[in-house]
Amino acid sequence: MKVTFRVASKRNLKSIVELCNECFDENTSLAYAKKIWKKNKHDKNQIYIVGYVDGKIAAHAKVNIIPTIYEDMNTYAILNHICVKPGFRRLHIGTRLLDACFKVAKQHNCKTVELWSKNFRVAAHGLYHKYGFEVMDAKFFEKRV
Repeated sequence: MKVTFRVASKRNLKSIVELCNECFDENTSLAYAKKIWKKNKHDKNQIYIVGYVDGKIAAHAKVNIIPTIYEDMNTYAILNHICVKPGFRRLHIGTRLLDACFKVAKQHNCKTVELWSKNFRVAAHGLYHKYGFEVMDAKFFEKRV
């Protein structure tokens, strides 16, 4: 199956929101996505990748580039909202999506790539392990502001 990956543009927002809402059981509105896109459109460290199959978006990931002043951490990337449309899973699109994300990370001279994934995404965790990701000895904490 031919898949083409590229950096997303504003015209992709509706498809991205629909895909992520479907894959993550979210309820993001297109209006909200447009507002955030407009606010951050010039931030070169926030990169949305989309994968096209037959002219339609079938995959998505967000690459967040994090430059630091810390020598050991250096510049790294965090991936999130990695998803493949349900009808296109198990066709190695996820692997190629990760390849595209790593290409972006290399272009930004990242030392490492990290990702976080919700516990219910067991199949995705299999992909991440197979790709070479390791579970870190850490917990993900959150506190609402």
